[in-house]
Amino acid sequence: MTFDLFAIATGSVAFLLYYICWSLFSSPLARIPGPKSFSLTKWRLAYEDYKGSRTRKIHALHQAYGPAVRVGPDEVAFNSLSALRAIYGAGSGFERTNFYHMFAIYGRKNMFSFNTVKEHAERKKLFAHAYAKSAMLKGLNAQMIETKVRKYMELLEREGRSHDIFTSLHYFSLDNITEFLYGDFGKTACLDGIKEDRALLHDILTTGSRTLSWFTVHHPKLTAWLYSQTGLVGCLARQFYPMQKPTPYTSIKLHATKAFQGFADASAAEKAEQSSLISKLWKYHCTMKDGGLDDLDIASECADQLDGGIDTTSDTLMFTIWSLSRPEHKRFQQKLIDEVLSLSESALNADGIPRVEAADKLPYVEAVIKETLRLYAPLPASEPRSSPKATTIDGYLIPARTVVSISPYTLHRNAEVFTDPLKFNPDRWLDPSQDLMQMNRFFWAFSSGGRMCIGMHLAMAEMTTFLAAVYRRYTTEPRAGFDMVSPGITSRFEVFYEETCNDLRVCSPFSI
Repeated sequence: MTFDLFAIATGSVAFLLYYICWSLFSSPLARIPGPKSFSLTKWRLAYEDYKGSRTRKIHALHQAYGPAVRVGPDEVAFNSLSALRAIYGAGSGFERTNFYHMFAIYGRKNMFSFNTVKEHAERKKLFAHAYAKSAMLKGLNAQMIETKVRKYMELLEREGRSHDIFTSLHYFSLDNITEFLYGDFGKTACLDGIKEDRALLHDILTTGSRTLSWFTVHHPKLTAWLYSQTGLVGCLARQFYPMQKPTPYTSIKLHATKAFQGFADASAAEKAEQSSLISKLWKYHCTMKDGGLDDLDIASECADQLDGGIDTTSDTLMFTIWSLSRPEHKRFQQKLIDEVLSLSESALNADGIPRVEAADKLPYVEAVIKETLRLYAPLPASEPRSSPKATTIDGYLIPARTVVSISPYTLHRNAEVFTDPLKFNPDRWLDPSQDLMQMNRFFWAFSSGGRMCIGMHLAMAEMTTFLAAVYRRYTTEPRAGFDMVSPGITSRFEVFYEETCNDLRVCSPFSI
């Protein structure tokens, strides 16, 4: 027995030493700089995930080690244009990792969560035309956005112009995306004061979501098993939930289910009257086309796009208004006001709201939004990819299935590209003395390549029209005592905020 234990101990030590030597000296990734603790175990980076500091830690590692950093035994973070093209460019061969499986809904993968380029492309071609810029600037989508902007202006007058805009901006984005996706079968009326619809946003504020995301990513099978148990085992499993139910977006996903079912049960004539995304997807339903999508495919696709269309737009608008409202940024707000006041009467609709097409042509409004997205991208963290084949990136051999990534957070803070990168300065995007071409190459708030954000044009149409309307009528300033309070957003399992501020709130009170 003693000999067996000794043999096991000796074998374990030998294996450990072999693993350490392999990881630090013999692995193809050993040439890539980075802390030894990260090279030896994936749990070192997972610890940063748990603390909510992953993105900032990787950014600090890039500053210390350069544009290529080994952040795990089989993971590398990059920060260069050449790596951006190699990983995310068309035809790169890199696929999304299993990280994205957490975004599957109703047990079905969707366009966002598919691993392979082929699966993503086949799904995307079914409805990409619905998100085209031309489809946003005129017609029903433009009318929808202008109507929601008008309703938001009415809300300001009705409910008070000094309030927490975190909530009301979510009303605005939710009302837009639900009508775009579901039309009459699922559109909400939060801006009209409908309490049932407004209640859908309550679970966005539920605490504990970051912990749930961490377990979903790092212990996916255990997490799925815990939440799937029922009866006596379920009672026991409940004690170990990363987050007690309801989990984030529970109400919104339930709304998505009801909206889908309502559309599915409608008559052919009622379906034909709709111009929503679900009506476009239904043309590919298995009852309409051999080998087409089934109910859960369509339901998952719409629910995923519903999730993606709420926080991203509202959080960006929140940071935009907050940035313009800070005392040191008043000159930027005044420039924006001067531009939107220059709009002619023909650029306004019958309700006095700037037309989407006119707002799209305002260069300073666009510059303000781009600068906000540069500093406060709604999804600033790493976008992991892997390739089934070995490849070379920035001179380093990357074995097959190595996880590689780049983050907008780091790209957007490159001091060689963006002068004073931590400062909010919309003027930089219109300054001919700046290398605007290089700045635009490094601007990555919407990702790039075939998997670039499909909702980009819808989001920009919402934001440009909203800002043009608000600042034609009002000025904004922080409430007393909130000058150095930063709004905060939760992205996956991190909280992002303006780091130079003394305080953090997941809100942004302002006065008009």
